[in-house]
Amino acid sequence: MTLSSPAPPPKHANEHGFAVTNGQLSLGDIPLTRLAEQIGQTPFYAYDRQVLTQRVQTLRQAMPAELKIHYAMKANPMPAVVQHMASLVDGFDLASAGEMKVALDTPMPAEHISFAGPGKRPTELSQAIAAGVTINIESQFELETIAKQCERLGLNAKVAVRINPAFELKASGMKMGGGAKQFGIDEEQVPVVLQRIKALGLQFQGFHIYSGSQNLKAESIIDAQQKSLQLAINLSDHCPSAIRKLNIGGGFGIPYFPGDTPLAIEQVGDALGKEMTIARSALPEAEVIIELGRYLVGEAGIYVTRVIDKKVSRGQIFLVVDGGLHHHLAASGNFGQVIRKNYPVGIGNKMGHQDLETVNIVGPLCTPLDILADKMALPKAEIGDLVVIFQSGAYGYTASPNKFLSQPDTVEILT
Repeated sequence: MTLSSPAPPPKHANEHGFAVTNGQLSLGDIPLTRLAEQIGQTPFYAYDRQVLTQRVQTLRQAMPAELKIHYAMKANPMPAVVQHMASLVDGFDLASAGEMKVALDTPMPAEHISFAGPGKRPTELSQAIAAGVTINIESQFELETIAKQCERLGLNAKVAVRINPAFELKASGMKMGGGAKQFGIDEEQVPVVLQRIKALGLQFQGFHIYSGSQNLKAESIIDAQQKSLQLAINLSDHCPSAIRKLNIGGGFGIPYFPGDTPLAIEQVGDALGKEMTIARSALPEAEVIIELGRYLVGEAGIYVTRVIDKKVSRGQIFLVVDGGLHHHLAASGNFGQVIRKNYPVGIGNKMGHQDLETVNIVGPLCTPLDILADKMALPKAEIGDLVVIFQSGAYGYTASPNKFLSQPDTVEILT
């Protein structure tokens, strides 16, 4: 059977920042085939500490010097990654008590850790109070629960109010503010909540305003940051004490798909610097914080899986690999995509090879949803070759149904 020649592969923006030597991808100066032998199995996730470090350094150069950068651990809570990030960022933001345990195992002081989420259990709240972590209050009921736990423990909680603003982050992948949302307290209800915090005598820290995520448009992020700072200023007269911490969220996206353009962080940083200068006179004690997850770690990770079969079905080539959606739900297109698009993919031991063929890459699961690449032109691969999914450092393993169909587990490594 004669198969048609593939068209040139579509260009993914900023496909990877890893070294390639003699056609082989390297992480942490280790060739991919050697790394696979070191780990002892495929599939696996690998994260490069050099790429993580460089990303934070580049971000700091673009942002105002006084801005604090927090890592949102939900993007990637692997303990080794979090330990490394503790040396690079100014604080952590958590979404569970499980993440809090990982964070407290690092050198990061509890006073620089905050805990958000719309459904914190009473036990999680008491853990946060005991640890001295700032709790971002998401409802009036949660506030009363915190007060009861403080009374029981004989301790006073550090609290901030998570605000659901009337505005939203335009053009964001996931909107977490504006309209009716499960996140935070509607901005019009905040003055009453602030009065109650004062009456309860809790340690008021400030505000958390997170309006959206995965945004590549600098203008949208600048607009949301301006509105967040102004909202905090407007509410400051209602606060029981001076605002000490003002978390204006993040939303910085990374390019995944053909046509995506990397975020112009210098433009964002310049605009934020001007806004912070204006806000400083109104909120002189406020430490302004941005909270980033995907932007810090997403491009520093890859998912590696091995070709275990190659077959042709009615003129189409299928590479069957030993990993799939159970480890990497997002790459399969089943994690928020309306129309499935291919993540950047490579044949890790044949990088740059010009002998291309159009293939479908599918996992071992007995479901048609288990697709890692759909009709992609890639270097000609054979059984035993290593398929690499780039942009996999965030919302990969822990955002996937790894027990689905009882397949073997994957592993993670920081190089």
